[in-house]
Amino acid sequence: MSKTISITAIASVSPLGNKPKVIWENYLKNTHFFEKQVLDHKETLTAVLGEDSKVLVAAMRDSDIKYKALDKSVLYAMLASRKAIESAGWGQQDIFGINIGSSRGATDLFEKHHLEYLESGKAQTLASPTTTLGNISSWIAHDLQSIGPEISHSITCSTALHAVLNGVAWLRAGMADKFLVGGSEAPLTDFTIAQMRALKIYSNIDERQPELAEWPNRALDLEKKQNTMILGEGAAVCCLEIGKKENALAFIEGIGYATEILEHNISISAEATCFQKSMKMALQDTDLSAVDAIVMHAPGTIKGDLTEYRAIEKVFGKNLPLLTTNKWKIGHTFGASGILSMELAIMMMQHNQFIGVPFAKAQNQTRNIKKVLVNAVGFGGNAVSVLLSL
Repeated sequence: MSKTISITAIASVSPLGNKPKVIWENYLKNTHFFEKQVLDHKETLTAVLGEDSKVLVAAMRDSDIKYKALDKSVLYAMLASRKAIESAGWGQQDIFGINIGSSRGATDLFEKHHLEYLESGKAQTLASPTTTLGNISSWIAHDLQSIGPEISHSITCSTALHAVLNGVAWLRAGMADKFLVGGSEAPLTDFTIAQMRALKIYSNIDERQPELAEWPNRALDLEKKQNTMILGEGAAVCCLEIGKKENALAFIEGIGYATEILEHNISISAEATCFQKSMKMALQDTDLSAVDAIVMHAPGTIKGDLTEYRAIEKVFGKNLPLLTTNKWKIGHTFGASGILSMELAIMMMQHNQFIGVPFAKAQNQTRNIKKVLVNAVGFGGNAVSVLLSL
């Protein structure tokens, strides 16, 4: 059984756009995509979908009477999935599995249904089926008319990369030849923002601090004095196929995973032991000097960014690859973030251009970008690392 896994398509809908050309152009811009909206009773910075993407989502909702009751997280995933299989050239004759996860699930719809219940004392008929986490993959399977296995899961912020792990496992086990994997998140709701503020990790903009006014999410700023995480929304999926395919965008060379022993509910050790283990597993057959860049998880929190950086130092020593993240630009999309990071990694390899963080220590690209490591971790230290190559 071939161990080579080809990524034959990747598609997303996020604040960066929904078409590869537009997404890359937005990565080249030295700007972020945060805007203010009122959430949790106050002005809050978030990263929302652009108007063209909102139009596509609305058209998706209107395309089938059954879709009108679905949460945005489901619609985002359905839209990205349609784009992915079209790009990969999968048709009705193809049998493929689906594993799309979410950290929060149908957050917006759940909050609306619960509020109605508190006000009326009654739950709507569709409240349960439309807020069940597993309905993401189920509705994608319905929309694509697929007949393979369908799996949904939630492993906090590493959900999407865990979907990649699952897809690779199914393919290498010979139980499938194709798998659609990814994550989706629509977390821009009052209660979700309130929860992040309760953890004291959400960006609290103070105009007297010029660096925060210009760059409100200081992801990969290892000297910041306050937490600056901001939430974004979106979905991203990729098509995996067993073997080395001619139409592959990139290949998965290595995968790694690890979980830390919990000290408390959101704990991660000072040197992110979970990341050290997951990176070493993904890199076990690779010369460390061959890794050209790492797309870090780096959510913009003091501890989250610094512990991951220390883990990278532990693994790579003094000769660090180029380091970057996209959360300074589009925020943290929770369960979708891992595949969005993979999309950035693939685009950097395709265009042979490193996309850095404007306020971080300058890094110069001195060679072609051919191997990129992607990291993700969730509450409780559920780390995943995926090594991609051209």
